[in-house]
Amino acid sequence: MEAAAGLIAFTEFTYDRYRTAKHHRQIAEQLERVERGEIDRLMLLVPPRHGKSELASIRWPAWYLGRQPHKQFLSVSATAELAADFGRAVRNVINSPEYRSVFGTKLAEDSQAKGKWHTDAGGIYYSLGVGGSVLGRGGDAILVDDPFGSMREARSELERKNVFDFYTGTLYNRLMPGGAIVVINHRMHEDDLCGMLLAQQAAGGDRWEVVKLPALDESGAALWPERYPVEVLERIRKNTLARDWSSLYQQEPAPEDGDYFKAEWLKLYTTAPDKKTLRIYGGSDYAVTADGGDYTVHMVVGIDPEGRMYLLDVWRKQASSAEWIEAYCDLVLKWKPIGWAEEQGQIRAGVGPFLDKRARERKAYVAREQFPTRGDKAVRAQSIRGRMDMEGLYVPMNAPWFPALRSELLSFPAGKHDDQVDALGLIGQLLDKMISGQAAKSPAISKNPSGYSARRSEAQPDDWISY
Repeated sequence: MEAAAGLIAFTEFTYDRYRTAKHHRQIAEQLERVERGEIDRLMLLVPPRHGKSELASIRWPAWYLGRQPHKQFLSVSATAELAADFGRAVRNVINSPEYRSVFGTKLAEDSQAKGKWHTDAGGIYYSLGVGGSVLGRGGDAILVDDPFGSMREARSELERKNVFDFYTGTLYNRLMPGGAIVVINHRMHEDDLCGMLLAQQAAGGDRWEVVKLPALDESGAALWPERYPVEVLERIRKNTLARDWSSLYQQEPAPEDGDYFKAEWLKLYTTAPDKKTLRIYGGSDYAVTADGGDYTVHMVVGIDPEGRMYLLDVWRKQASSAEWIEAYCDLVLKWKPIGWAEEQGQIRAGVGPFLDKRARERKAYVAREQFPTRGDKAVRAQSIRGRMDMEGLYVPMNAPWFPALRSELLSFPAGKHDDQVDALGLIGQLLDKMISGQAAKSPAISKNPSGYSARRSEAQPDDWISY
């Protein structure tokens, strides 16, 4: 039967009012992989009220125990009361006639408490709140759903320590050999449980499969448009603190303030000045991997007559060179920048000729200035940091990419990613060179029939700068 084979089919069969969205299928696919033994550590990051708990904390345990009736399932929530509610809901699903028509699994006659019960095949379901006792319990599957009851708790260093201590000192030790752990929640703090687990991973700990589902993707599209269309999400955003929106809805937590870049330097705007009044520059931090590696970032800034710096456009993606080359050309054609900054070495390493060729074909002409790699990442960011300290960086408040940018800046240099900082740093170096009067000017030479000309960089004779 289809409902026995797939979690979505099971959910729709046992809950006729359930309306499946694309992201529910993404979540279900990963949970099915856990049941099949393909994943043993799964982290699902989902915005509030987007249907995660109905699917993961109610339907999945019931479906799991239908397929694995002899196994033990531990479900953990922020409080004992919430855990009991989930336990009651799972029990009621298993007691339903729809369930009995799909699976042969039944509750044992002598064990039907809301938070602890057995199957007739010897399986066990046990739900508890964070800090609860699990002595004598084991888990082939352990599910942690929203370990913090509120943002206030998540902002408390003591509460965060208590949750992590419970996970490492109690819950983790209950995992059966070959068992799996699933954490599903929305991010609340850079050092919440997910943040600490990812820090453990970076230090050699468990490897997590992470599925991050922001409410608005980088193109501005809504995750669940049928329930939370863009206009609803924008209203939520306007009535939510930037740090909370970034964490809860975009899964991009950041400190309230940064060590290297300060939150007060980020100045929000709704409408940028007319681009005719701006001196426009761009910069790129290139990556060579399309999936799972670093991001390629293109940025465009505009400087107004008073020296204020407006971030006008950002393209950021783990993409193939063909894709980011097209994005680069798009931005050059759209904004007509005066100059474009990039790092030396990247272009010479195979991609440069393809970029030059495509720019000529699309007539995307701009003076590209290459800068040598220097010092560590903090050193490379010094020029843009100084400008932001003096004049700030004006950013569009409604841009879908703003939360990720804010998180990266305020977490720098300790954060996981620094691609956007690197791109901004290159632009800062370009601006320094322009102001000092050392920037390259378009050479007075005739263009070839394609309308393109190039000249060699004086610093690196093998580099080409396109105009």
